[in-house]
Amino acid sequence: MKRVSFAEFGGPDVLHLEDAEEPHAGPGQIRVAVRAAGVNPVDWRIREGQFQQVRPIELPAGVGQDAAGVVDEVGAGVEGIAVGDRVFGRGSSTYAEFAVLAAWARMPASLTFEEAAGYPSVVETALRVIRQADVRPGQTLLVSGASGGVGSAVLQIARDRGITVIGTAGAANQDYLRSLGALATTYGDGWVERVRQLGEVDAALDLAGSGVIRELLALTGDPRKVISIADLGAPDLGARFSGVTGNVPQALADAVDRISRGRLHVPVEKSYALAEAAAAHIDSRAGHTRGRRVVVV
Repeated sequence: MKRVSFAEFGGPDVLHLEDAEEPHAGPGQIRVAVRAAGVNPVDWRIREGQFQQVRPIELPAGVGQDAAGVVDEVGAGVEGIAVGDRVFGRGSSTYAEFAVLAAWARMPASLTFEEAAGYPSVVETALRVIRQADVRPGQTLLVSGASGGVGSAVLQIARDRGITVIGTAGAANQDYLRSLGALATTYGDGWVERVRQLGEVDAALDLAGSGVIRELLALTGDPRKVISIADLGAPDLGARFSGVTGNVPQALADAVDRISRGRLHVPVEKSYALAEAAAAHIDSRAGHTRGRRVVVV
């Protein structure tokens, strides 16, 4: 089979499309014929070696953790799913023709494979950081880097819970944030004051790692209420770094419910072929994404 892998840490040029042995589902796992794989910032951070101290991997390694596809192998002990089912979920080395998933759910009928591949990590992360920020209905949550996949999910889930959301993003994405129910403002000089004019901030999320931790601490006045998923140095400044994955099966069930009720939609901004994985990483790293990027198999 074809899969994207890397044998050394570095820039996008270390990614290669290779012939590899097909993986097989172990106990409690399923294998899917991948139709699409989600592109997450964690993918290129791992490729660059940023997480070796906290989440070491052995090289050579595959790329990707989210996928949507058709079940073609069911491991021992797995019930309620069968070969031929359309699923989305989380596993490893998902930029490939076949991948093993450790957590999955049946795809909502309304989704394409490309759309479904964008949800697993995004929804799990969104639910986790909202919970960790301990923000309640009637309070205000500031989301820095709000237009990407996680931000898109956070805005919709928070608003659905009665939380007021202020989102920061580039000028081109202001209307998009407003369409998701957020109070929107731009980055750049004076952004802190612009946020203050929109309301008092009870909790804040750093989703882009753009060096804003000190400002978020000043806006909330409480280090316990500032959570980053992108700045490994956040704890050095007194904020919290959220890097431990939560309950993925529960998050997938939540996603299915919200999508089916029309309460959650994360658009796909751009799709790439397997051979274009490096370009997908370059674009993801550049930021300013509206929704999700996916690799199509």
